Amino acid sequence: MDLQITGNAALVTASSSGLGKASAKALAREGANVVINGRDEDRLEAAKAEIEDVAEGTVVAQPGDLTDEDDIESLVETTVDEFGGIDHLVTSAGGPPSGPFLETDDEDWYQAYDLLVMSVVRLAREAEPYLREGEGTIVNITSRSVKEAIDSLVLSNSVRMSVIGLEKTLSKEFAPEVRANAVLPGPHETERIENLVEQAIDRGDYDSYEEGLDDWANNPLDRIGDPMELGNTVAFLSSPVSGYINGESILIDGGSTGANL
Repeated sequence: MDLQITGNAALVTASSSGLGKASAKALAREGANVVINGRDEDRLEAAKAEIEDVAEGTVVAQPGDLTDEDDIESLVETTVDEFGGIDHLVTSAGGPPSGPFLETDDEDWYQAYDLLVMSVVRLAREAEPYLREGEGTIVNITSRSVKEAIDSLVLSNSVRMSVIGLEKTLSKEFAPEVRANAVLPGPHETERIENLVEQAIDRGDYDSYEEGLDDWANNPLDRIGDPMELGNTVAFLSSPVSGYINGESILIDGGSTGANL
């Protein structure tokens, strides 16, 4: 299927690894010009090289911290300077620390809100005029925790809900020029999951990587997700092929979540 995004300009945050990188790779493979972002410059350059191996368009690496307002402005400015505008904004960010409610202090709450919510607020505000001009899209990568709370993830369960409220609001206020949607991933075989499994093996919890990975595959499909499966969904939602999908939050978790809606 031709997603009709060849030559479009996309900004994908937190894309030096994980689901952000998979999303950038999917967009670049479909012909979009992509700006990728991360704090670790070595990892960011490695991701750039990996994405360029499949890219049909240009890939630009822009380091930056999503909790820094100046860095967010630079991300948007770089995308516009390099490609003349922004057609697609994909927001992603690392997960906040795990832990139960009574072990989570005020600083943890403020940091999680700044990382997960204010980064999206600032990115959308900075990118809005360019997205309107290009009749663009916003896709927010959040978590299945907004549909079904996950044990010991009070910050993710609570704070990510704000991103969904924001996404729904933008889907109305920025329409009809701009569409806004969200994807809600369950476990995918990212570098983070790989590291967690390896740590569990070192602790003696598992005898092999495959055994550890099986514990993350608690869904009707009986397997963990491939990051590119989420990336492909992000590329689809960014394309005119999905032009009547707006204001939606789409679970990508192999059917593990028990919520009806």
